[in-house]
Amino acid sequence: MKKAFVNGQEISGEAVSFELDRLVRFYMSNGMGMEEIKKHMPEIEEKALEQAIGAKLLLDCAFQSDIKVDAASIENEVNNVKARVGGEENLKKALEAQNISEENFRKELEKGVRVNLLVEQTCKEITPPAEEAIAAFYEENKASYVEPEQVLCRHILVKSEEGDMPEMKSAQFEKIRAIRERIIAGGDFEKEAKENSDCPSGQQGGSLGWFGRGMMVPEFDKAAFEMKKGEVSDIITTQFGYHIIIKDDAKGGAQLTLVDMHDDIANMLMTEARNMKMSEFVASLREKATIEYK
Repeated sequence: MKKAFVNGQEISGEAVSFELDRLVRFYMSNGMGMEEIKKHMPEIEEKALEQAIGAKLLLDCAFQSDIKVDAASIENEVNNVKARVGGEENLKKALEAQNISEENFRKELEKGVRVNLLVEQTCKEITPPAEEAIAAFYEENKASYVEPEQVLCRHILVKSEEGDMPEMKSAQFEKIRAIRERIIAGGDFEKEAKENSDCPSGQQGGSLGWFGRGMMVPEFDKAAFEMKKGEVSDIITTQFGYHIIIKDDAKGGAQLTLVDMHDDIANMLMTEARNMKMSEFVASLREKATIEYK
């Protein structure tokens, strides 16, 4: 990867790695798989470098500005980190593992506080979105505001792998068929699951809890969502073997109202406005800076 210099100072590899890690986590949280991420890694690395440049420009500006950081703000950040890592002792261990002194740790936190104050200062004139804007956004995107469908199911699995001999598969199929017949005749599903299921969920009576579409393998997913409440499925074949499913409940699928989505939309529009303002601000800093790539 090429290196970048801002006003003669090199952007460190650690800074770029930090931005790269944030981008990868963002893309994964928005549904992009690792294969797709690897495919687009050169572009993602390029974006990470540009974000690291922007972060450097903001940090330099924050130190050059008359921004005061009081001790209470630093202490508050220290306490926030302690809470995230599980207490003071865990924080000490983490710093020791990374060979970072508490003094340097506090200095890094101070940098973050300075940049946050600069961001707040830059965005202070941004006002919350008007109710009309929130309502208009809701109407434009109404089709996507639907409560996700979920089902509550139990299952029993009898494993069958690709390399199993035909006679073994036949025996496994006969086992699951017999289990299903006993359940249909009034047998105890939970008891059958505990005694016969090859899935760890068998110890909980086969319970899989609530899950949404796409969380299970396709054949299982399709059956679970198409079944009626209280129904026992036919034998379902997946890559793991043979399953029978009982559907205990279902929820979701309802249209979410403007009242339901109001705060989420307001926060999103506010965030977009702040991001746009900061993008313009960083662009103005770039125009004044000397940025070189080598």
